[in-house]
Amino acid sequence: MSVFDALIGQRPVAELLQRAAWASRIGDPQLPGPVVAAADASGAANVTAATDASGATDATSAVDADPAAGLTTAPDVSTTADISSAAMAQAWLVTGPPGSGRSVAALAFAAAVQCTGAVPGCGYCHACTTTLGGTHPDVIRMDPRSVTISVEETRSLVASSYTFPSVGRRRIIIIEDADRMLERTTNVLLKAIEEPPRDTVWILITASPEDMLPTIRSRCRHVALQVPSVEAVAQLLAGEFGVDERTARATARIAQCHIGRARALLRDPQVAAERAALLRETLDLGGTSDAVLAAQHLLEHYPASVGAASKSAGSSTASKKGAKAETEPDTELAEFRASIGLGERDSGSASQRAQIRAFEEQRKKRAVREDRDYLDRAMLDVLALYRDVLAVQVDAGVDLINADFETQIIAAAAASTPELSVARMDAVARARRRLAANVAPQLALEAMFIELASPLLAQPSQTN
Repeated sequence: MSVFDALIGQRPVAELLQRAAWASRIGDPQLPGPVVAAADASGAANVTAATDASGATDATSAVDADPAAGLTTAPDVSTTADISSAAMAQAWLVTGPPGSGRSVAALAFAAAVQCTGAVPGCGYCHACTTTLGGTHPDVIRMDPRSVTISVEETRSLVASSYTFPSVGRRRIIIIEDADRMLERTTNVLLKAIEEPPRDTVWILITASPEDMLPTIRSRCRHVALQVPSVEAVAQLLAGEFGVDERTARATARIAQCHIGRARALLRDPQVAAERAALLRETLDLGGTSDAVLAAQHLLEHYPASVGAASKSAGSSTASKKGAKAETEPDTELAEFRASIGLGERDSGSASQRAQIRAFEEQRKKRAVREDRDYLDRAMLDVLALYRDVLAVQVDAGVDLINADFETQIIAAAAASTPELSVARMDAVARARRRLAANVAPQLALEAMFIELASPLLAQPSQTN
C-alpha cells in the first residue's frame, strides 16, 4: 500500500512527488534515505536513471509495455535513480482540471514528506495515517468555505508557517482553491513563499497556473495533473462498487472522468436522477416559459440559491425544499452555540453574540459557494450534452459522453445544425462566466435556458 495509490491515472505525478519526498530525507539520520546524486564538473547534480536490458528506464518501462499498468502505484524511485536535493522544493503549485485528483495529490505528498516508514508514503505509519485522516498537527489544510479567501485567513496561515513542527518532519500548509485569493491577499502570502522557514512546505492547489499571479507562480514548483483516462476511472469504479465493466465505463464517461462525480453517480441514485431530469428538460425546451421553468427547477434543489434569487427578483415564493429547511431545527447553529457555552434560549455576552454573527456570515458564504459549485457542475452536464449533439452532426466518430441519451441526442442533432449547437455551447459558457462574476443565479440560468431554447438570440460577439 502507498499513499500514492489513490492517484488514479497520474503515474508521472506520483513518481515526481515520491522522488521529492525521498529528497526531503537527505541529511535526516533517523530515516532511510535515497542514493544521493553526485555532482558533475559544473557542480550540478548528475541524476542518472538505471536502465534495463532494453535501455528503457525502470520507472517508465512498465508503462511503455502496458499503458494500463501501474496506474495507481508509484514505484520506489530510490531504487531506480539517484536523488538530488534539488528534487524537493518548499513551495508547490498543484494544478489540474476538476476531478483529476489535485487535492488527493497534495495530501498524498504531505503524507509522504511526513512519513517515517522505510519508503516515503508507506501508508501504514502514524504520520501517514494521521495526515490522510486530517489529524496530523503539522499539516494544515485550508479548504475555503467562501467565495474568496480573506486577508485575515491568509495572515493566520503565514503566522503558523513560522512555527516549528511539533511532532512531524515538516510543517506543511495546503491551500485548496488558491485562486480564490484576491491580489491583495496573495501579496500577504508572497513573502512567506519567497523566503519560507527551512522546515515549512507550502502546497497551493488550483485549476490552472494562470489562475495565480506570476509573482506567486514563479516561486512555486509546478505539478500538472491530467484528466485520467476512462479506463483508469472505470477500473477504480469496478473495484470500489463491484459494477460490471460496461456500467463502470459508462459512468466514467458521464462524469467526464471526474472521479468524485463518478462516485456520486453510483453511490447516490438521486444524483443520477437529477442529471437525467436536467438533460431531459434541456432537450425538451420549447420556448421562453419552458426556459424559465427549467431555471427554477434547477435552483429548487438548493434553497440558498432560491433565497438569493427570490430576493433579487422581488418574489416572496420559495421552493418546497427551501420552505421545509426553514421549519427544521438548525442543528448546526445549536451545536455551535453549545460549543461556546450557550443554551438554546441564552442571549449570551457581546463577545458570544459576535461569534454567532461571524458563524452565520461564514455559513452564508459557504452556502453560496456550494450552490455555485453545484450549478457549475450542472452547466457542464448541459455543455457535454450539446457536445454530443455536435459530435453526431459532424460525424466526429467519437464516443458519446451521454450514451444513455443516444436516441434523444440523435433526434436533437437531426432537428438542428452544427452552427446552432455551437451557439448553444457558447450560451452555456457565457452563463458560467456570469455566475463566476457574481451574477444572480436565477438571472444567469434564465438567460442561459432562453438562449438554449432560441439559440439565434445568442450573439457570438458577446464576451460577458
